[in-house]
Amino acid sequence: MNNSQSTYKFILSGGGTGGHIYPAIAIANELKLRFPGSKFLFVGAKDRMEMEKVPQAGFKIEGLWISGIQRKLTLKNLMFPFKLMSSLFKSRRIINTYKPNVVIGTGGFASGPLLQVANSKGIPTLIQEQNSYPGITNKLLSKKANSICVAYEGLERFFPKEKIVLTGNPIRKDLIEIENKKIAGLSEFNLDKNKLTLLVLGGSLGARRVNQLIESKLEFFKTHDIQLIWQCGKLYQEEYSKYNANDNVQVHAFLNTMDLAYAASDIIISRAGASSVSELCVVGKPVIFIPSPNVAEDHQTKNAQAITDKNAAILVKESQLDSDFNTAFEKLLKSEESRNILGKNIKELALINATKDIADEVEKLLRINE
Repeated sequence: MNNSQSTYKFILSGGGTGGHIYPAIAIANELKLRFPGSKFLFVGAKDRMEMEKVPQAGFKIEGLWISGIQRKLTLKNLMFPFKLMSSLFKSRRIINTYKPNVVIGTGGFASGPLLQVANSKGIPTLIQEQNSYPGITNKLLSKKANSICVAYEGLERFFPKEKIVLTGNPIRKDLIEIENKKIAGLSEFNLDKNKLTLLVLGGSLGARRVNQLIESKLEFFKTHDIQLIWQCGKLYQEEYSKYNANDNVQVHAFLNTMDLAYAASDIIISRAGASSVSELCVVGKPVIFIPSPNVAEDHQTKNAQAITDKNAAILVKESQLDSDFNTAFEKLLKSEESRNILGKNIKELALINATKDIADEVEKLLRINE
């Protein structure tokens, strides 16, 4: 296939959270490099963050009137059948008009109707599943999808084995060689090279329980002479920015230089969303995962468990923070060997070529109808 002369049409669908949006954008950018002149259209859910983030990345997007089913009986659930019919109708119109060569789904509500219509029309489809425990949308779509790119082993329980390709999740290229950025990281955050640095990550919006934990442990960290980069999230900046007055504590709503924050850190506390876990594998530092229990099918706990089962991280559930956190943290603090073992083991799980490997699978699908 002569890439330089090949032009194709791709539709990518996924959204609701950054964990679905950013992989789709990374895949689109890789395909754009391979097939200059090709066209790209994103399809998301109206009123969700993809409607803002995708245009910022330079791609067109169309919105569907769709949302997930709530766990409780609500008015939104009563509206679901109407939203589904509306989204299927609009998806059919988009696909008939756009005539894509391949449709790619990265999870989230909007990818369901779109890939369903593509499958019914015989258009090759690829699913990219970020989590160790798939959501219901991807489980349903997997039966007719041509290729399923996954980030964890053992997903034969959920997907047809012959369609599964272990690729990993797309990650930012600037994280791949952070070992060389330690000095730059210490300088960026004005840190003392003789002290251990703890990096706390709660996601772009923030994590209430993680923030409450860190606030309650500030004296504990001070006693152990720990310096802290605390990414509290934009929802909590006003509440926690007062702690910037403390020596050794820096509070940030978000971090623009994530690579330098990772490079400067010695221990990391993080949620266990799929993108975060994939990044942390590449970073190769000792991690304490505190998964959010408030996500579909508790997939963050399952993501973290898949790593801790290989002695590559420590998992502390929210319900056990009061009883278990100090012990887990002090174990890392007092043993450089423990930190090194966890860092080495988690790095061995990294799949740094995920974006290229997924694009390779898309290339194979382009040949189906040629």
